[in-house]
Amino acid sequence: MNNGKRRQGRKRSRQGKWRLIILFLVLVALIAGGIAFVLNYQDERDYSALNSQDKKNKQVKVKDGDDAEDVANKLDKAKLIRSKKAFVHYVSSHDISNLKSGYYLFAPSDSINEMVKTLRHGGASSPLNNQETITVREGETIEDIAAEVGQKTKFTKAEFLKAVNNKAFFNRLKEAYPGLLDSEASSKNAKDIRYRLEGYLYPATYNWKDSNNARELVNQMVAQSYTQLKNQFDTIKDAGLTVHETLTLASLVEREGIDQDSRQTIAGVFLNRIDKDMPLQSDIATKYALKTKKTNLSNKDVQSSNPYNLYKYSGYGPGPFNNPSASSIEAVLNPKDRDKNYLYFVANLKNGKVYYSANYDDHLGKSGDLEEGNTAVGDAADN
Repeated sequence: MNNGKRRQGRKRSRQGKWRLIILFLVLVALIAGGIAFVLNYQDERDYSALNSQDKKNKQVKVKDGDDAEDVANKLDKAKLIRSKKAFVHYVSSHDISNLKSGYYLFAPSDSINEMVKTLRHGGASSPLNNQETITVREGETIEDIAAEVGQKTKFTKAEFLKAVNNKAFFNRLKEAYPGLLDSEASSKNAKDIRYRLEGYLYPATYNWKDSNNARELVNQMVAQSYTQLKNQFDTIKDAGLTVHETLTLASLVEREGIDQDSRQTIAGVFLNRIDKDMPLQSDIATKYALKTKKTNLSNKDVQSSNPYNLYKYSGYGPGPFNNPSASSIEAVLNPKDRDKNYLYFVANLKNGKVYYSANYDDHLGKSGDLEEGNTAVGDAADN
């Protein structure tokens, strides 16, 4: 009997050990699966640039019929994105179906968001020679454009900046493209404008070798803005805006929104604030005022007396803060949800979701929730 009991005890002991081993292996598998899930989740949602310092353009050709996966494969093969999954996820999660064919120039410093914006606009119909073209990207400032002009063309950065601020040249452009620059010329804040043509250099790719000097290159960019905007002059007027005001708001919407839906609602927030004579309080404006690209602004920063600081001053300020896309201009002319009286918004920079509020207490609550989640607060908040 004793021997039988000992055998049964050893059997139970072995069974117990096997259960522990199986339980351990199950736990290991669950942990490994969890880690793999988290890594895959993060990989799918990392829309950041592959290398923010590498601005060297590479050409990509998108064919008619190419879907998001086809484009992702081409961008990945050209070593322009960090994750094919992230590109496909961005397109899918933002319900984007209109990636257009053509030749494009992208750099590893471009984020997936920026690339998709360009792909929705459309590419060139013929191959682009990196040595002969200059690209104005959506939301770029004149100083950004001038830096690339100095690096890639026979014109210097100083020549380009001189051209965009030349009064006589500006007046010639005003006459050549009636209705485009008139409202800037008559703006009450004209004396405070940093660069006369900020906002009027249309995002596109240009052959700089077609130009004999920097002014001719600038003329190409302004001419394209006129071509894109001239049929909207009446719409702008009917909206109670000037071209200069429209481009100013569009330049803020360009950098604040992540898709067309958010751009339209954010445009509505800004217009509601304008109607109430509230400062727009956009970090985009204050960073432009201070010529800084730092992520977080201090209390001292937002108290700057620079006229572009829209934390301190109400209204539109002197003018555009960058060169906006056609979609951002469209958002300003077709704002959403104005009847909801939104005056505030806060963005979750991890997932791109934007939260809107009609009163400050509600806004503070939403901002606090995001801060606890280690996310960034949006730019239309009061300090």
